[in-house]
Amino acid sequence: MTLGSLENKSSISSTFLLSGIPGLEHMHMWISIPLCFMYLVSILGNCTILFVIKTEPSLHEPMYLFLSMLALTDLGLSLCTFPTVLGIFWMGARDIGHDACFAQLFFIHCLSFLESSVLLSMAFDRFMAICRPLHYSSILTNTVISRIGLASLGRSVALIFPLPFMLKRFPYCGSPVLSHSYCLHQEVMKLACADIKANSIYGMFVIVSTVGVDSLLILFSYALILRTVLSIASRAERLKALNTCVSHICAVLLFYTPMIGLSIIHRFGKQAPHLVQVIMGFVYLLFPPLMNPIVYSVKTKQIRDSVTHAFCH
Repeated sequence: MTLGSLENKSSISSTFLLSGIPGLEHMHMWISIPLCFMYLVSILGNCTILFVIKTEPSLHEPMYLFLSMLALTDLGLSLCTFPTVLGIFWMGARDIGHDACFAQLFFIHCLSFLESSVLLSMAFDRFMAICRPLHYSSILTNTVISRIGLASLGRSVALIFPLPFMLKRFPYCGSPVLSHSYCLHQEVMKLACADIKANSIYGMFVIVSTVGVDSLLILFSYALILRTVLSIASRAERLKALNTCVSHICAVLLFYTPMIGLSIIHRFGKQAPHLVQVIMGFVYLLFPPLMNPIVYSVKTKQIRDSVTHAFCH
């Protein structure tokens, strides 16, 4: 065995190093306070949404059943990033084993693409409620909603399942430092000492076939909704119809904007400051689970009334 091969073997890493906020390591303990608060609000908010939908019979309707799927997905996203993020900021625990990292990125990506599917399902729900109101209850039955949920979950799992195995076959050498406080496929594959073309192509295929297709279908559904709303004679009725979509539009923007931004930065923004990547990463995974319960509680009267009733009694 040559000296070069010995050096290469010794440089192969068995763990990855997660990162906090570069340049602000001395303030990590203070930064952990708002981060912990955001996680707490996110977890409690989504649990509250799930609780009121389950316990309030008047909310057992398609719109709120889809909302419960969204809350469950957001809760999962918060829980699968919570240990590593706060581990870094509380205790400086940056090391993560390969298998643990692959498992985390599987759940992060799977839940992210599941959320995309749920948002598309919610757009279909709004389309049926506004454009086909007479067929709404007969088409969106509990059985159909369950099948939509299972199909969305199945698509996400099927597309993301190969990723950990594709990453596991690579050796990782050199500096094993990741840019974020959690594992992402596009970050981990860049550390491999091998040809990652197949991973890159498959990763792009997954994004286009999920986020790309879902976002286009959501835009199409809202074009049809807008056409139907503009044909309504009464201005009050037009505003009432559009008002039922405001919460969903906010959820769509909260989810797709940081996700697309982060993907663009990882793939094409190599000159972007590292701090921008880190901040976009936190926005991508923290803001949708944090803001969705707040948006729906504020903008949806039935949810707001049910939450108030639950806490007052």
